[in-house]
Amino acid sequence: QVQLVESGGGLVQAGGSLRLSCVASGITFRFNAMGWYRQAPGKQREFVATITSDGTTNYGDFVKGRFTISRDNAKDTAYLQMNALAPDDTAVYYCSAVHIGRVYWGQGTQVTVSS
Repeated sequence: QVQLVESGGGLVQAGGSLRLSCVASGITFRFNAMGWYRQAPGKQREFVATITSDGTTNYGDFVKGRFTISRDNAKDTAYLQMNALAPDDTAVYYCSAVHIGRVYWGQGTQVTVSS
């Protein structure tokens, strides 16, 4: 059974930083691309970043060098380091993985940025 468990969200002031973690189980993590998405109230889920099994990264246009996705295959964990946070970054952040043709999602972690 595939499980993705996010952590690391919270309340932070504008300009601050947070690091999100996503621990995966039920997949061969080192072979899987991992992704982060976010959903703000009243908006559609939005792509944030992905990292492939060989470490290639891709980011949403809004990131503009502020976020960094990484992975630790020894810990079956993906990370999202977020710097220079702004109130517009307030959202629930979700971890995702594709396994045997199906997309799996974590339960999400809330990030709130105060102005």
